[in-house]
Amino acid sequence: MTSKQAVQQKLITSGVTAVLRGIPEEKMVDVARAVHEGGVTALELTADAKRCSDMIAAVDKELDDADVIIGAGTVMDAAAARNVIEAGAEFVLTPTLNEDVIDVCNRGGIVCVPGVMTPSEAADAMEAGADMLKMFPASTVGPGHIGAIQGPLGDIPIMPTGGVSTDNVAEYFDAGAVAVGAGSALVDYEAIENDDMDQVRESAAEFVEAVENARD
Repeated sequence: MTSKQAVQQKLITSGVTAVLRGIPEEKMVDVARAVHEGGVTALELTADAKRCSDMIAAVDKELDDADVIIGAGTVMDAAAARNVIEAGAEFVLTPTLNEDVIDVCNRGGIVCVPGVMTPSEAADAMEAGADMLKMFPASTVGPGHIGAIQGPLGDIPIMPTGGVSTDNVAEYFDAGAVAVGAGSALVDYEAIENDDMDQVRESAAEFVEAVENARD
């Protein structure tokens, strides 16, 4: 297993984590492969999906030799965290601040990125041992909120998710984001429905290009 520090660095280096939500189990491996071929090296499968652990294990096996890290999102409690970690998740994201999840991740040597919105939540998350913070939903507050949180708390690593697109991703990086999370803005669900993995790959590549341009 890749070290915790290496996984965190890969999340930052990737620049974007693809949120693979609501994808049929029989298509998940193909979609994950196409998104990775588009240049995304951090993939998030959401724990609210049926058989999420099985899908994580399947994607992990398919992309075992690739330069990619696979994690789980929408992890709501400690039991879910243990399940996805056992399945092979290398990082865990939550939509809310749950200190029990952070504790499970820390005990297992797994990167934890809890969802926060306020400075108090951000401070509590870092004190509890979070590795990065997921500003969610980012669209509610916009890029300027990153500086509002970092101002009193210092240069803490923030990954905005929810409403980040190719049109505004540069604004988030300019505001201080270390990486972003993206779902429908990166993952072409119509193409998935039509089994058009070439278009899935192209859509992912467009987002990766926008991230690269934003960081130049």
